Amino acid sequence: MPNIRHRRAEDGATTAEYAVCTGAAVGFAGLLFKLLSGGGGQRLLDAVYDKVLGLLPF
Repeated sequence: MPNIRHRRAEDGATTAEYAVCTGAAVGFAGLLFKLLSGGGGQRLLDAVYDKVLGLLPF
């Protein structure tokens, strides 16, 4: 009788990976929104915007 090894099915692995990545992206977006919507975040965005405008040649 031959020794037959059964492979585990990985049918749902890709879907689970997409779900984990989507959850991480949503969490990061929420954290970034919270950081940038505060007063310190607004000052940071203003400073970056002013710096970029100063770098432009026109």
